[in-house]
Amino acid sequence: MKELAPDTLALKIKGTIVRPGDLKYDAARKVYNGMIDKSPAVIAYCKDTADIRDCVNFARENEMLLAIRSGGHNAGGLGICDDGLIIDLSSMKKVQFNVQDKTATVEAGCLLKDVDEALHIYGRSVPSGIFGTTGIAGLTLGGGLGHLTRHYGLAIDSLVEVEMVLANGELTTASAKQNPDLFWAVRGGGGNFGVVSSFTFETVAVDTVYGGPMLWDISESEERMAWFHDYISKAPDHINGFFAFLIVPAVAPFPPELHSKKMCGIVWCYTGDPEEAEDVFEPIRESKTPALDFVGPIPFPALQTMFDPLYPPGLQWYWKADFVKRLDKEAIAIHAKYGAALPTSLSSMHLYPINGEAARVPKSATAWNYRDSNYACVIVGVDADPANKELITNWAKEYWKELHPYSEGGAYVNFMMEEGDDRVKASYSDNYERLSAIKAKYDPQNLFCVNQNIKVH
Repeated sequence: MKELAPDTLALKIKGTIVRPGDLKYDAARKVYNGMIDKSPAVIAYCKDTADIRDCVNFARENEMLLAIRSGGHNAGGLGICDDGLIIDLSSMKKVQFNVQDKTATVEAGCLLKDVDEALHIYGRSVPSGIFGTTGIAGLTLGGGLGHLTRHYGLAIDSLVEVEMVLANGELTTASAKQNPDLFWAVRGGGGNFGVVSSFTFETVAVDTVYGGPMLWDISESEERMAWFHDYISKAPDHINGFFAFLIVPAVAPFPPELHSKKMCGIVWCYTGDPEEAEDVFEPIRESKTPALDFVGPIPFPALQTMFDPLYPPGLQWYWKADFVKRLDKEAIAIHAKYGAALPTSLSSMHLYPINGEAARVPKSATAWNYRDSNYACVIVGVDADPANKELITNWAKEYWKELHPYSEGGAYVNFMMEEGDDRVKASYSDNYERLSAIKAKYDPQNLFCVNQNIKVH
């Protein structure tokens, strides 16, 4: 790295920069995962695409390590780095809805809740996510699983265009017609190819849904998971649900008799005819009466933000993940074993279904390879106390190690920590070589390397 002249950058950009020694520095370097503790040389809060371009050029010319931060929600803290330049996009939050073609152009600093709030007044949404605090940029570039995956596909399946800054500082557009190779790569390939400043999505008609959690005692987890696997594999596309292990929070509106109990559950999202919702869910409820049933009509943004208060920024997180096709008796028994051993009140495991509309997109159509898996599984050890770092990490690692033989080999990149080149290759599988070739074309020097990094051969 050359000797830095951050004052030069400060004079160039419209946004502000923060450096070590500044009063705001310690707050500015924090990300969502409190387990991440990095000390960058410069944090640049960009206000527009010109600022992004100036920062990219500055990093390249000064041979600086460069990281891109949108929501800062990344599991492995890959929106920050030591001794480098951070392009922070959190000031770029504009959402524009086109009433004629029903598309939405979203700046890269938006959180999912910003997008949901802006589009809800039109009765529209972008299929993506389950937490309102997630950054739309990282979420989309990694694929974009969520409550609407079975009905409308991944976020990248609704993406029609991105505006981005390349490693050479060039501003470009990628779509099916312009730079189609680049457009293919950014749909699942993460931040490997440039800094996306805005996304244009086709929106879908989603307003009030019928959704929320149903919970059962942890002793019923094997039976419930087997039932869920059978049900969701055959369910109509407009019924989505993800399976979870959890400890019931000791707060309202949860009933006191369930407080701090280990339970299994399904978080539902039904987007079909609202007048048919009760009839659709009657056999679900009759299959095993839930101990808690919070499923009913709910505005979609409220469902998207339902769990945000339980997971404020700064908690300790350790993630392990895999794509899963098989969910047989042996795998379910492993899940039940570790679900009964949840180490802390916020630790969890989720199984997100990928079948339905998302599975109908060919594996080669986008960089997101695992269209034929049934689930994206994520195991998260979470706690507020750094003293429990080893406890939550060991539980997640042991759970994953025992379950991994039943997996497809790779994982959803948005659920991964820094796990090495082999895991990245496994997670892109058949698409990795094509991604590597596109990386060589657009970022041959690997300027964009603080990510689930695709290497140039």
